[in-house]
Parts: sequence; C-alpha cells; structure tokens
Amino acid sequence: MNNQLTKSDIKKMEEEIEYRKVVKRYELLDAVKEARAHGDLSENFEYHAAKREKNINESRIRYLEKMIKTAEIIDDSSKDDEVGINNTVEVYIEEDDETESYRIVTTVRGDALNGLVSIESPIGKALLGKKIGDRVSIHVNDNYSYDVIIKKIIKTNDDSQDRIRQF
Repeated sequence: MNNQLTKSDIKKMEEEIEYRKVVKRYELLDAVKEARAHGDLSENFEYHAAKREKNINESRIRYLEKMIKTAEIIDDSSKDDEVGINNTVEVYIEEDDETESYRIVTTVRGDALNGLVSIESPIGKALLGKKIGDRVSIHVNDNYSYDVIIKKIIKTNDDSQDRIRQF
C-alpha cells in the first residue's frame, strides 16, 4: 500500500477508526440483533442488510488500520514561494486559453471532480515545488502532454474540512 500521508491524514483516519469502533460498530450490532429478532433469517431482508452494513464497517476499519500501518509519513510544509501539499494553485492552460484552480492533496483526499488533485497524479507531481511564473509540462501519458503556467499559489494550512476518501 505505502501511501504517502501527512500527520493530519493519519489523525483523521485514527478519528474515523475510533468513531467506527466506538459508535458505529455498536449501532450496527444493535441493528443486526433487532433484525434477527424478526424471525426466519433466510427471508429476512432487514437482517441481511444489517449484516452487510456491519461487514462494510469492519472492512473500512481494517482498511484504515492497514493504510496507517503501511503509510509513509510526508511533510506538508513548503517554502512560501513554491507549490506544496494543501496549496491551491491557479494555472493558465495555454492550449485551452483557460485558467483553472487545483488544490494539491495526498492521494487519500484526492477528488479531481472537486478540484482536489493528488500528489501522485500527473498534474500533482508536475506542480509540486514549482513557483509562480514557471511553465510546467504535464505528461498525461506517452502520447499526450500539455503546458501550464503557474499564475498564483494560495498557501493553505487548514485541512480540517477535507475528508478521507471512501473506496
């Protein structure tokens, strides 16, 4: 697995594990017990649905624990004039004559549809460490790349609203 995670990512994962173990696990166990009390389990949809939800919760706990155990902790600090993790970057895409904004995040928080670009994505890799005015070539694959110019870097240290992505 060896995902690159920040201390903040680890903290959020630990909080989610705690919630799932202390709160959610008992709610789901109660739902299974209640559904089981309704009789014949072979035709009891509520029972099977409750068991499924319980199993999903336990799988998520195991997944998060494995992510933490195998994580490579990375520093999310960067120089004032360069792109770093949690920074929002405004880039000018020359071939489209458009300006776009992306926030550079770790893989577990990546959500391209909402402008959260992973440090392991082609654009994330290319932008990290660059400065305002730099022309950066984004290599999507062997057959396609495009250039962007960094217009603005907005430093962000607060990632408290970011969520760890569900898989």
